[in-house]
Amino acid sequence: MRDIGVEVESPAGDWDGDENCPFYGTLRLRGQIIEGTVSRVGMMNTIVVERQRIRYMVKFERYEKRTRRYSAHLPSCIGEINIGDQVRIMECRPLSKTVTFCVIERGDAE
Repeated sequence: MRDIGVEVESPAGDWDGDENCPFYGTLRLRGQIIEGTVSRVGMMNTIVVERQRIRYMVKFERYEKRTRRYSAHLPSCIGEINIGDQVRIMECRPLSKTVTFCVIERGDAE
């Protein structure tokens, strides 16, 4: 297993030969680390991670909710992920038109 440069738990699953795996393959990670909730599973090796934040609007003196969705590559060594699980994703090179993040760690389910 390769060191990815971030303190994360070692993945428990087996590697199936995917080159786009940061732990066993050749994918390099860089940039920002984001924590979010899995909102979609079902694409081939890809999940959608949602992150919500609250923003204060000065003009109206109220708060508004903002949601951002990220498409992330799911390496086979991470294991099974379900909707509602907390995950950490990290930026990588573009893997497709919309996928520029990769899952590096899974957390607890909400």
